Amino acid sequence: MSVQTLAAQEAQVGLSGEAGELIEIRWHGRGGQGAKTAALLMGEAAAGAGRYIQAFPEYGPERMGAPVVAYNRISMKPISLHCSIENPRYVAVLDTTLAGQIDFTAGIPDGGVLIVNTGWTPAEARANLGVSNPTIRVFTVNAGVIAQETIGRPIPNTPMLGALNRVAGLIDLDSLLTSVRHKLELKFRGRPEIVDGNVEAVRRAYQEVQGE
Repeated sequence: MSVQTLAAQEAQVGLSGEAGELIEIRWHGRGGQGAKTAALLMGEAAAGAGRYIQAFPEYGPERMGAPVVAYNRISMKPISLHCSIENPRYVAVLDTTLAGQIDFTAGIPDGGVLIVNTGWTPAEARANLGVSNPTIRVFTVNAGVIAQETIGRPIPNTPMLGALNRVAGLIDLDSLLTSVRHKLELKFRGRPEIVDGNVEAVRRAYQEVQGE
């Protein structure tokens, strides 16, 4: 897909210009893949851009490889809701092997968006994941490969953060990269290669995400 085509889709899908609209996001992954961290980084970046935010996981029997769900709410106005998210506009899937256990499209309203970490094309992802609602937009990015090449480990959370922001038009790339760098520098003091790798992973996924 050309950059111009994706840009046109962003204009249709992105909500950053709709003042006051509440944006809800759901993240699906497995323990160790960083779904919770992705939601927290998303929240930090949105807060830095002047938005009101919520970022929280749905806790269960947390263990490596177990299904994990995390959420964001983002708005230009104060958020009064304090409950789980049932109808997310955006759903980010970090691991497609969860498909037999989880309905990724559950609750997505008409016109919503599914962003998938996979080497499949968007059309292949739609077919393989059984996305039957034709109004749901499907985007893909090979976040695991990007992470392996930039970080040295196939942890897809930061690439998926970049892909989500490209598709949703929530935060411009420079602001997102600055926020991610700042947050990770606090977490990985004295390990600039990890910080640089994750920042590059965000940048690459932002550029490489594809839509139908």
